[in-house]
Amino acid sequence: MGKPRLVAVIDIGSTAIRLVVIEVLADGTYQRVDRANRPVRLGRDVFMTRVIKRDTILQAITILSGFVELMKGWQVGEEDIFVIATSAIREARNRDTFIDRVLMKTGLKVRVVEGVEENHLTYIAVQHSVDGMYGSFSKANSLILEVGGGSIEVMVLKRGKMAATHSLKMGTIRIEQQMAPTVSQSGGEFPFEEYIREQFRVTMDGIDAETSIGRLRYFVMVGGDARIAAHNVGTSQGEAYWIIERNDFVNFVAQLQRWSVEEIVRSLGITYHEAENLQPALTVYKIFLEETNAEIIIVPNVSIREGVLLRYALGHDNNLNPQFASQVVASAQSLGKKYHSDEKHSQHVTGLALQLFDQLVAEHGLGKRERLYLEVAGILHDIGYFINPSGHHKHGQYIVQHSEIFGLSKNDIQIISNIVRYHRTTKPSNNHFEYSSLARDERLIVMKLSSILRVADALDRNHNQQISSVVCTIVDGDLILRVPFRGDLAVERYGLSRKGSLFEEIFGYRIVLEQE
Repeated sequence: MGKPRLVAVIDIGSTAIRLVVIEVLADGTYQRVDRANRPVRLGRDVFMTRVIKRDTILQAITILSGFVELMKGWQVGEEDIFVIATSAIREARNRDTFIDRVLMKTGLKVRVVEGVEENHLTYIAVQHSVDGMYGSFSKANSLILEVGGGSIEVMVLKRGKMAATHSLKMGTIRIEQQMAPTVSQSGGEFPFEEYIREQFRVTMDGIDAETSIGRLRYFVMVGGDARIAAHNVGTSQGEAYWIIERNDFVNFVAQLQRWSVEEIVRSLGITYHEAENLQPALTVYKIFLEETNAEIIIVPNVSIREGVLLRYALGHDNNLNPQFASQVVASAQSLGKKYHSDEKHSQHVTGLALQLFDQLVAEHGLGKRERLYLEVAGILHDIGYFINPSGHHKHGQYIVQHSEIFGLSKNDIQIISNIVRYHRTTKPSNNHFEYSSLARDERLIVMKLSSILRVADALDRNHNQQISSVVCTIVDGDLILRVPFRGDLAVERYGLSRKGSLFEEIFGYRIVLEQE
């Protein structure tokens, strides 16, 4: 029998640095063999001054050096160590210095994850943990919520499909810092819950507009604070997750609100560090819960660290996974609906664009990731009409560029927003900052995909979906597009004459539209 594979994940968070060491079993499952958790003041530094203090950097390096020794004891290979950092490091002005110091002193390479990727990694972990309930999730609406020190991650699913994601800069440390001056002025008496509720009113209204929040059936709480609540008032469902009755949770939070931090430590048997943020975190969960009709709460026994393990170490739900792609598409569709995009036209153009993409693989040489870019861009290509039909391609680029789409990084969004911009007649130009700031291979992707999207858009110029499919054939330097339509194609031919030049320039084929 071969030596078991050990994998370690380190999460550099706002309030603590956490390590989990996992043994990967022969059947692809895993079991935890060690874990460690050390408090650190990264969030308190960054959210107040935007800079990690020298003493805090030294403290973090000391903690990480200890973790390195622990991993050596377990003989974890360098290639099986994954280190991520979330909101505190992400927002620090001196984050590059911090990352370099950690590398030089410990040999650990820190990867900073964006808010939208935090959502994705958390979703992977939750999905894996509650896999047995996935059938139920696909039949109802649900909300997944994780309250951290520096951010709050919100995911709303409609019948198992991602409807909306939000990464909010409103974690427990930020709330505490915002409240501190007012609490001081009020002599310590302060309507804590009312303050937090007011802070989230706009967010609640936004979620309610995306999917009626009152009709959410499943309420999923993720995070260490949620697990503490589950340990105290929840019912274990094996090792995967807990169930908490709504009233039990509300009563538990009410009890905590009457206790001091010291009383929480004594009563629950947890550390001061754990107790410090417990009351504000669970109050946030309670406020969101009370907006829903959910009678039970699901608390998975996972964190973002399990998401990192599943995605990067074990290859679960990677960027080429069909289920991952379907969630990305669902998120893009929700964004299109939010801005009242012409859904029939967008979906039809997207379908034609994907047909062209699949038949022309030998010409463009792109893969599944780029196909997903094209699909999302197709869904959103006319989203700019929400602002103004005139220049809607530029407005569309702006909307996409400043939106969150589940599972896509900022760089992915940048590529897609450029494809949206160039779906009309303007050609990509190095004088356009958003385009020129892309890497060379990314600019080529934008040119190829926007040229394909233009052709598909021209085939539905009348927005009447009369061309249902297209078959591509290359003959003597011409790309013959054969369509099953017997009517007049004058409008489509005119559209291709205006929008086909970029395709002809890139691929070297003249486009000819023919009827079957």
